[in-house]
Amino acid sequence: QVQLVESGGGLGQSGGSLRLSCAASGRPFGSWSMGWFRQAPGKEREFVALITWNAGSTRTADSVKGRFTISREYAKNTVSLQMNSLKPEDTAVYYCAANRGGISYNSQHYEYWGQGTQVTVSS
Repeated sequence: QVQLVESGGGLGQSGGSLRLSCAASGRPFGSWSMGWFRQAPGKEREFVALITWNAGSTRTADSVKGRFTISREYAKNTVSLQMNSLKPEDTAVYYCAANRGGISYNSQHYEYWGQGTQVTVSS
């Protein structure tokens, strides 16, 4: 059974940085993609970034491009999201997710989800 556990959320300041981590366990993730999504109050869940486990190819939403960076570390089986130049509109619950089907921006293609971690950015 795949398990994803996020950590690292909290309160950040506008222009500041936060780093989220997702510890993945339960199986080898070879050809899978690992994604970060976020959901703000009253809004739909939206794609933030993804990385393919083997190749390390990345995709990033336009809204965070140049500010957020996704990475993975084999030895620790973790995926991280480095968030710089934070803005109040980045406030949301951030979710780590796993997709066996490869690259997808559609949250419905992700079979496994973490519990989410709150990120709040003050102005």
